Amino acid sequence: MKTYLSGAFALALATVSFAWSSVAMAETQTITFLFTDDDQAYVERMEALSKEFETAHPDIKVNFVSSGYDAVAKQLPVQLAIGEGPDIAKITDWQLAPYYLDMRPLMKDPDGFAKLHGDSLNTLRFPGVNEPNSINGYVASQTFNLPFVNKTLFEQAKEPLPKPTATLKDIVEASARVAKATGAQIPFTMDRSGHRFSGAAFSYGSNYVKDGKFSFPDDAAKHYITDLYNWTKDGSFPKEMWGAAGGTQYKNMGDEFVNGNVVTYLAGNWMVNPFQKKIGDAFDWTAISAPCGDAGCYAMPGGTAIVGFKRTKYPQAVASFIEFLGSEKVQREIAENYVILTGADIKDPQYKLDSKNAKDAMAVFLASRNSAPKAARDLERLKGSSAIYQLIVQRMSQLIVGELSLEDTFKAMSADVDKVNVALAANK
Repeated sequence: MKTYLSGAFALALATVSFAWSSVAMAETQTITFLFTDDDQAYVERMEALSKEFETAHPDIKVNFVSSGYDAVAKQLPVQLAIGEGPDIAKITDWQLAPYYLDMRPLMKDPDGFAKLHGDSLNTLRFPGVNEPNSINGYVASQTFNLPFVNKTLFEQAKEPLPKPTATLKDIVEASARVAKATGAQIPFTMDRSGHRFSGAAFSYGSNYVKDGKFSFPDDAAKHYITDLYNWTKDGSFPKEMWGAAGGTQYKNMGDEFVNGNVVTYLAGNWMVNPFQKKIGDAFDWTAISAPCGDAGCYAMPGGTAIVGFKRTKYPQAVASFIEFLGSEKVQREIAENYVILTGADIKDPQYKLDSKNAKDAMAVFLASRNSAPKAARDLERLKGSSAIYQLIVQRMSQLIVGELSLEDTFKAMSADVDKVNVALAANK
């Protein structure tokens, strides 16, 4: 009896030991999530959400990596092209569509996910590249570029805020008057970005595409570039803002606005939440309507997405994580707490706008959602658009710091665009 019990006990121990060793030998599915954002609180929350997902899925580890926007924009396409890179990433480059993972067959409730995110999923689907009903990820944010203004400086200078019909020239000149009256260092600036540059270009009447090919700069773009150049010469648009960085490098100017050094700063709705937290009650601020021009008053549209990539070793884990992040509960929390216009159809979001400044600014952005030109939306989805944005930054920088004349800048831009067109034709 004793022997039997001992044998049974030994067998039980062996069984438990085998079970534990099997668990230990089971491969942990590690997926890398590359994320970038100007709002550090949002970055930290996404990392915390990754940990929450890990807790609910002990067999999956999420390697959360936060990086600057410029590094992601430059390095991610190269990594994916050679079969490397993260499993999941937050992107702004829609040209990465060939690398997307279709997660529809892997999700628990793909139809529910698709219903929540609606037409925004079409933004990620390229005809002939992605399946018409594929789920490649989700649109994390919809963005619009508008000018932010330091209301306190305008009030101190006794200068009225630019009206909704104001041209970019009106806005820059008013900002220069305010800077002169108050001693502010920077009358007008924008992020060092081809995307940020482009909103006013469309208002001037420019169109980057003609007869199915990129065509830049046209006469309207040349007019716009000439104005920007002249404003750098008289100090309205300080040279240091674009000249401080090299090549095509992105540079955010938000901290200068936060520090009260900028009268008017052209950025987008993703800055509303950081501003309300960083500025506090230091000064009053808001957003104003898109600058007008010969073609209209256009807010440059954009967006970000969180997508999965085919290169992953663990497609099921990626799909589960995307389904979690894209759920109504998580999307509502992100929309409300970080003041984000999500691609998900969140009913009656209660944005956490703690200040009147943030509320007023967000109201202007919400009212501007229909002011984006179709040509600009189409541009975002065109293969090669990222290259156009990059050459704009590089050549504008060379113009601003004096390396190129205006005519040489136009010629260089046109030659660059020709090369992009040739490369695109060769890769069809």
